[in-house]
Amino acid sequence: MAAMQIRPQPFFNNKNRAFWNLQSAGWAGALVLRAISGIANQVPLDFLVPVIISTITGYSISLLLSVVYKNLIHRKPLVMWGTTAFMLAIAAALFAFIDGWVFMILNPATEVGFGSLFLANLYVDITMLGAWSALYYAINYFLRVEEQNDQLMQLETQATRAQLAMLRYQLNPHFLFNTLNSISTLVLLRQTEPANAMISRLSSFLRHTLVNEVHSRVTLEQEVETLHLYLDIEKMRFEERLRPSFDIDPAVRDALLPSLLLQPLVENAIKYAVTPKEEGADISVSAKLNGDTVEIVVADTGPGKNGPVNTHASSTGVGLGNIQERLNQAYGEAHRFEIVSSAGGGFTVKIAFPFETREQIERKAIEDAQSSDPSANRGGYNEAIFGEHATNGEILPQPVDQLNAGSNPEPNSGNDTGSGAKPATSPAVATLQHKEI
Repeated sequence: MAAMQIRPQPFFNNKNRAFWNLQSAGWAGALVLRAISGIANQVPLDFLVPVIISTITGYSISLLLSVVYKNLIHRKPLVMWGTTAFMLAIAAALFAFIDGWVFMILNPATEVGFGSLFLANLYVDITMLGAWSALYYAINYFLRVEEQNDQLMQLETQATRAQLAMLRYQLNPHFLFNTLNSISTLVLLRQTEPANAMISRLSSFLRHTLVNEVHSRVTLEQEVETLHLYLDIEKMRFEERLRPSFDIDPAVRDALLPSLLLQPLVENAIKYAVTPKEEGADISVSAKLNGDTVEIVVADTGPGKNGPVNTHASSTGVGLGNIQERLNQAYGEAHRFEIVSSAGGGFTVKIAFPFETREQIERKAIEDAQSSDPSANRGGYNEAIFGEHATNGEILPQPVDQLNAGSNPEPNSGNDTGSGAKPATSPAVATLQHKEI
């Protein structure tokens, strides 16, 4: 039988309960210490009566102080500490007066004067209430710092999401310009059938990309499906000059990655490998699992560049720099992004990032939710010490709706050469192939 997993609960998750636990445990501990001290000194057990009454008095006075401190916590330091010292002196004097009065009632034959009792009790009581006050403010300071850190994390998350959105929005104008320019050329040349097919494929591609939020992550299988839609459009422009192939390990099909991460790499390969060469070029996309890391390689047989280039030191083109920045935002240092080009031609981009599936993220989110106390009462009169804390939940990737079969071709597996309508070779094709940024 599987052992029940016990998840630790944050102590200050229910702030009201934490206050009462600390309040009760603290004064109970003081009672026990005073009782042990009396017993160790062989004091008659009837001394426990004034000790218990004194503890109840201190417990009650500290509750009154918490009401005052709650209203001082956000005041200016001079006002807060001045008022605190004043209230602490009054509370300690009241505490000492009650202790002395109780002792005089319980010991009417004592020869000790009330003044001496008051001064002796005042020293002890001001020490206890001073320690209680210091602990109260220390916990408040800790919770305020924690809340500010949570708010800062939220702001950083929002800033990261905004930056990721900005980076992804940079991808669309370039591609849209070339595609719309191609459609315009087809219309001018009265190539209505290819123009209509390209519009249909562009619509499918945009629909597929807009389903996903700009800051979300998609599975590698969905990303490859998006690449197929994109390549269907480009195949209409370059025909047999564009020869794509895919080799995707089934083990990484469910791996999550930022949406539209690979499309700029393929677009870059088309621009610098297919366009300059009359015979075109081969473009391969492969992905495999290496331990806990997903490794993706996008390679072409174009002219390439002279010598290897590491894009952590330099970046080539807006698209590659964009991808590098998105990887930095998504994975920090836990990724690799390399560009390799041989002297004989060919250009290869290698990406590696941690393997993570939607199920793993959802399971982690459920565990995080279960680790918090849903019955936490964040109100109460001691609101200052138990102020609201910002929570920073991870955004789960949203599932992508299935597209209509008529407008969304099934992604191929294994080695694939792409698909799409192939209009007959015409003068329009040569014109289309040179109308790009």
